[in-house]
This record gives sequence, structure tokens and C-alpha cells, in this order.
Amino acid sequence: MDILYFDCSSGISGNMTLGALLEIVGNEEYLLNELKKLNLDGYKIEISKKVKNGITGTYVDVILENEENNFHEHSHNHISKTHHEHRNLNDINTIIDNSEISEKVKQLAKRIFLRVAKAESKVHNKPIEEVHFHEVGAIDSIIDIVGTAILVNKINPDKIISSVVNDGYGFVECSHGKISVPVPATSEIFADSNVKNRQIDIDTELVTPTGAAIIAELATDFCPLPAMVTRKIGWGAGLKDLKIPNVLKVYYGNVEKRNEDFIVMETNIDDTTGEILGYVTEKLFKNGALDVFFTPIFMKKNRPAYRLTVACRSEDLYKLQKIIFRETTTIGIRYRYEYRTELEREELEIDTKYSKLKVKKVKNNGETYIYPEYESMKKIAEENDIPLKELYKLNELKENI
Repeated sequence: MDILYFDCSSGISGNMTLGALLEIVGNEEYLLNELKKLNLDGYKIEISKKVKNGITGTYVDVILENEENNFHEHSHNHISKTHHEHRNLNDINTIIDNSEISEKVKQLAKRIFLRVAKAESKVHNKPIEEVHFHEVGAIDSIIDIVGTAILVNKINPDKIISSVVNDGYGFVECSHGKISVPVPATSEIFADSNVKNRQIDIDTELVTPTGAAIIAELATDFCPLPAMVTRKIGWGAGLKDLKIPNVLKVYYGNVEKRNEDFIVMETNIDDTTGEILGYVTEKLFKNGALDVFFTPIFMKKNRPAYRLTVACRSEDLYKLQKIIFRETTTIGIRYRYEYRTELEREELEIDTKYSKLKVKKVKNNGETYIYPEYESMKKIAEENDIPLKELYKLNELKENI
């Protein structure tokens, strides 16, 4: 399984992400040509090498055109953005939708922008459609986020994980004056995600809102570097000179594919109605649960109750837990990682004398089985007034083995 691992021990920003991913892709022209598809004017990109505490990394600088048509350098920090063009989320989405970049890149970039927009909306206490903010509207942020989406799509990893994200402390200048670190938008982005973050003893901002939104959207887990065969390492340099290397380190490599991302959650519930539990089941399935079931149990004081068991993949854990906490009365959920053996399977449609039937074709130890999908069988039975049990005897099921 191919993975990207983000080492955010020195924080993360948009241009640091671009630099690290560019070193992995190894093709600057590819990025520049793809970004031209945005049809944006008023900027140019300079890609160079910077040395941070003895470590050489790639520095990506978006240089904006000022009113006199002379180029000036910007430093990817808050105060430098005060002169940038302001746009709202709809403006950004229009630019992306009208571009010629791939649909997959468009959707990823828009999801990252939405995270920043929601955070800025909450910070400024305005609906998203009424917020005009330079952090999302600035050309450099558009390049950082869309460029990241382009490079991630090019690498096409099976999974992206991250270390705990480190930020600094203290205060930084912005257009509204001094604000504390982590800055409000970064804090709100992390609060609305499953990112694990902390402060370290560095008196400055290490995580920008753009960087926060990127890692919140990309990473499905936050843990130490797993056992892996590393193919490439990308180093993305930041602008600041600190007592630690101001670089983002991204690993690209291979992890043996095992089912260790399979999670089983359980919680005991004795004060929720059957109607609500049925509704929760449907909602969990719609949001990625692999299995949901209830087991009758007795709890303390001999109360009849149900144990809710949910099987899911690790990337869906946070989302499904939010549903359970919101929709039921439980105040605690247990979960554990488990292994499972999965048979090779393929979803097909086969022709029958009635109509097309959806089936699963499963292989096991050299043998093949056909399992019809219940909903598809039910539809044929009802449309043709045939007992459901008779459909399981169809010759077509045997012929397609």
C-alpha cells in the first residue's frame, strides 16, 4: 500500500506542502502547466532551494503583481496578506469549476477551501456567503491549495497519514492587529477535524490556516511513522529561520497492506427508543459503516438494553462517532482495531430471463461463488410476482460462476 506520511514536527503551511510534494513528484513543469489551467493572472512562481539549519529543502514562492505592474515578494505570513485581493468561497469555487484541471483535483481543492471558509466564518461570526477574507481570496492561497491537490492527485497514494501537528506560541501580526498562536482560523479548523495537534516551545506561528486545512483534509490518521519501505522523501522549506529546521518532511513509501485499519466500536444503550436506534443504523450505513447491529443485553440494575456494534475503517471512525454521540444518549464509545480476512470479490450485473441482476462474484481457494444482492432480487420478485426463494434457483447464477 502506497502512503504519504507528513512529518509536521515543524508545522505546516501551503508553500511548505508544495515544496515537499514537488520533491516527490520531481517535475516542476508538470505543476506549472497544470496551474495555468486556472486561467489566473497577476502572479508568477519562483521555485528555489533554501537551507534551514543545515537541511536543504524546496521553497515555493508566489510573487504577486502590484498596482505598478512590478513584482514584489510576499512571505506567506498573515501581515503580508493585508493587501491581497479579497474573494469569497463562491468566487474561489467558480475559478476552480471554470478551470481545465481534473474533476478529482477540483473536488479535493474545494474541500480544503471549505475548511478554511467555515473556520473564517465562525471567527468573524458571519455566514460563509457573506465572508470576504483574504486568507482564501489571496492568489497565493489559491495556488497553494490547488497546487497541493494537483500534486497529491499525481502521486495518487492509497493513504495519507501524519504526525502530531506542532504549532508555536506567542503572538503574530495580522490585518486586525496582534493575535495569539495558534491563530483563530487554525484553531477552528483543528476543532472541526480529527487532527491531533499541540504547541511546542517556538515563539512564532508554525501552522497557517491553509496548512491546517490541507492536513485536516488529507490525513486520515495522526500517529508515529509506521514501518514502511521509503522510496522518496520531500523537504518543503518555509521562510522563517528558527532554532528548529523550518521544513516539512514528507515520506513516500510502501506499507504492507493489512486489515489493521478495521475498527469495531461498541456502546451500551438503555435509554434510547427503538425508532431512534433504527434511524441511527440507517445513518451509520449511509456514512460508511461496514456493519451495524444490536445485541440484547442486561445492564446495571437489571435494565434491558442494547449493545450497538459498528464495524468501520479507521478513516470513518471520527465521523461515525459524531453520529452516535449526536443521535443517541450514550456518553462513551469503546473501540478496538481488529484483523479480518477478506475474500477477493467483484460486483457485477448479470443478465437473467427477467432483467439484469446485481451480484457479488467471490473467489476462495480456487473456487468461485455467485451471491445475488438482496435488493436487486427483491425488485425482480416484486416486478414479476415471483416468490423470492425461486429466484435463488436461477440457472443464470450457476452459469456465471
